[in-house]
This record gives sequence, C-alpha cells and structure tokens, in this order.
Amino acid sequence: MSARLAVLAAALLAACTVGPDYVPPTPLDPGTFRGAENTEESFADLPWNDVFRDPVLQDLVRTALRNNYDVRLAAERVLEARARYTIVDADNYPQFDAVADAAWRRASGNGSTPLPAGLDRDSRDFSAGGRLTWELDFWGRFDRASEAARADLLATEFGRVVVLQTLVTDLAAAYVVLLELDAELDIARRTLESREQSAELVRLRLEQGVANMVEMRQAQNLVLTTARIIPALQLEITRQENFIRLLVGDLPGSVPRTDLAANRELEVDVPPGLPSQLLERRPDVLAAEMDLVAANARIGEARALLYPSVQLTATGGGASEDLDELTHAGSGFWSIVPTVTLPIFNAGRLRANVDVTESQQRQAALEYLATLQNAFREVADALVTHERTRDVRGVQEEIRATLSDQLELSRDRYRGGVTSYLEVLDTERSHFEAELDLVRAIRDEMLATIELYRSLGGGWQGTAADAARGVQQVARGTDGDGDVSGDGDGAADGD
Repeated sequence: MSARLAVLAAALLAACTVGPDYVPPTPLDPGTFRGAENTEESFADLPWNDVFRDPVLQDLVRTALRNNYDVRLAAERVLEARARYTIVDADNYPQFDAVADAAWRRASGNGSTPLPAGLDRDSRDFSAGGRLTWELDFWGRFDRASEAARADLLATEFGRVVVLQTLVTDLAAAYVVLLELDAELDIARRTLESREQSAELVRLRLEQGVANMVEMRQAQNLVLTTARIIPALQLEITRQENFIRLLVGDLPGSVPRTDLAANRELEVDVPPGLPSQLLERRPDVLAAEMDLVAANARIGEARALLYPSVQLTATGGGASEDLDELTHAGSGFWSIVPTVTLPIFNAGRLRANVDVTESQQRQAALEYLATLQNAFREVADALVTHERTRDVRGVQEEIRATLSDQLELSRDRYRGGVTSYLEVLDTERSHFEAELDLVRAIRDEMLATIELYRSLGGGWQGTAADAARGVQQVARGTDGDGDVSGDGDGAADGD
C-alpha cells in the first residue's frame, strides 16, 4: 500500500508542475542547400582525422587538444556547470542536519524575594539530535530548476564542442596557410636564381656588344624586386609559425610540417547532406536550443513562486539538564512543524519575475532560430566558395602552364636575337605572378574545404550525442561515459 501511495503522490506532484513544457520551435527549412543536391550522405560524417590526413597536422591537433588554453577553460566551465546542477538538484531532496546545543541560565532575585518553587538560581539544559527540513515541491519549482540546470549543463558541453571544432579547423587552416607561404618562398627563391642567371646572360651579351645598358638595368631591377619578396615572406612564415604554436598551447618557435603538395587530398567532391542534419551536427545550434530549454523551464520555476509553499521541519533527539543523562530513556523528544507560506503582497515582484522569464524564453527562441538561419547561410556560402575556388584553381593551372611555355619561347627568341629583353622581362613577371597565384588558389580551395567541413558541423555529431548521454546520466546520479567533464582529447580524436 505504501508503494502505491508513493506512486500516487509522485503522479500528483508531476501533474501539479506549472509552466509550459518544452516544445521545439518550428525550424527554418530551406528544403535544400543552395548550390547542392540533397542526400543522406555527407562530407560532414567523416571524423576530422579522415579529412586532415597529414600526420604532422594530426600530431599538432592532438597536442592542441591537450594543451590549448581555450579547450582547458571550456572543460572547466563544464565542471562548473555540473557542480551548479548538483547544487540546484539538491533542493529536490530533504536536508538532514545534526544539531546540539547547551544553555546556561541564571535567574534574577534577591534575598527578600525568593525564587519560585522548582526553579534554581542557576540552571542548564543540554540537547542533541537531528533536524530534517524539506520543502515539498507541489508546483514543480525545484523540478523546473533542475530541468533548467540540466539544459545549462548541456549547453556548456556543446559550447566545449564548439571550442574543439573551432580549434581543429582553425589549426588546419593555419597549417595550410603556412604550407602556402613555404611554397611562395620556394617559388621566390627559384625565381631569384633564374633571374640571376638571366642577368648574368645579359651582362655577357653587354660585354659582347649585343645587349645595351638599359637591358642590363632591367635585368638587375628584376633580380632586386624578387630578392625583396623573400624577407617579407620569411617574416610572414615566422608569424604564422608563432600563431600555430599559440594554438597548440606552446611558446613561439618553429613548426614541423610537410608541404602543400602532400595536402592536396583535401580536394573533395562529396555531397553536403540534408539541411535538417545541421540540427544534429552543429554544436552551436544544439547549444542555442539548450539555452531555449533552460529559459522555458525557468518560466515554470518563476510561476511556482506565485503559489503557496509547504515546508516540513522535523526535529528529534534527547534533552536533559544533565549532560550525563542526555542519552537516558525518558530524555527523548520529537516535533514536526509544517509551515505554509502564501504570497499576499509583494508589489508585483513575483508577477514581474514571470514576465522576465517569459521574455527571456522568447529571446532564446529568436536566438535559436537566428543561429540556425546563420548556419544555413554559412553552409550555402561555403558550398559556393568551395565550387568557385576549385574553378579558379583549374583556370590558374592553365595560365601557369601557358606562361611557362611562353617564357621558354621568349628566352629562346632573345638568345637568338629575334626579340628584345623587354619581352622576356614581361613574360618573367607574368610567369612569377602566375606561379604565386596558383599556390594561392590551391590554398584558397583547401581553406574553402575546411570551412565547408566546419560549417556542416563535420565529425562532431558523435561528440554531441555523447555529451547528451553524459548529462542524462549525471541527472540520474550516475557517472556515465559521456565525457561531460571533458578533457578535450577523447571527445575530439574522432577515432
């Protein structure tokens, strides 16, 4: 019978929970990503270490996931949110305290006024026992508070995933930029060597009376122009290395790497998936929804304050005038004191508090929809950027190949005395710029691929699901395997 009563009481309490239950807002659905066909498969389903296959980059990423300060701060925020959830959820349970007190009293009086019978001039009392305090959650205020705290914990965990995702993609992009700067420096050095050889040829022709001083000065100026580029590129490389070292949580210094050609497998031609899948992949969208869940629950928490509250205080133990007799039979006592508090007048404070939470819920709903809309925009931009940069790179390869042939022909014509050095000069300048433009186009295409992967929430939906399971286990009072505390490594390896 007692079990049935407990179940009935729980049902009645649940039925009395005030405030709206969470209903997800109707999301914006474009039906299709602009510039792409819908499919169940997606580039974003690949874990990051299947996308970024350079072993040196993978080592850098793993180091960053362990040492980066933003990752470590995000993990600490999750631990704080978990502790705050424990604090809030504790209100659902009775509080039991051990209490003890001792009192010494002296009654006033004088020789002409005797004390009442049975009252000593000096007396003392001792008591020890326990006190149980429990505020019954008739209106679901504590339940709504726990619901909000769970959502806050989830939002914090999804925020940690955002930090992890941003770190990995930012590091991959920075690594690609470094490789592109290395390629530019290699082109500049090779071009400088070639132009020094051309200047030497012009000098020999000048000694033979075939060339003139104008051609000599043009050749020397071309050498100096190329030489000027090299230290500027070296400066940019040093700065990029320092930036990468910052991302991996280290002091400025050199960075190990391969080369741009070894990373060309970042070129992908895979579908982006369905727009609705962003709701599962994008941790920022999931975090925004958890903020909405928390705001919705706080409406019920605020409304419950408008209703009466019932608090039970039970005290029991032993009391005696003599400390030695405190535990003897006959010294025990107990009391149960129910207290009902009904708000009567508070100058509209409680009603205004409900208005505040309702406004915050509407704001959170708008922020969630805005986050989702921005996610669709980022994917659409990333898709068209990836497609156009691939086209640009293809055209630039043809330009470079054409100018390479033209440069060889111009040099042969100059050696044969058919044309002036001005033709060679113009062709060398165009060829040099074409080579630089090609490696920049390759860089831009790779960066567009990285951005597409990031905007689709690539590789992180499993981490988000693990986070959700972990928080649910925390809510049940168990220690799950969801990695809610977050060390930044296991959740991001993608193995």
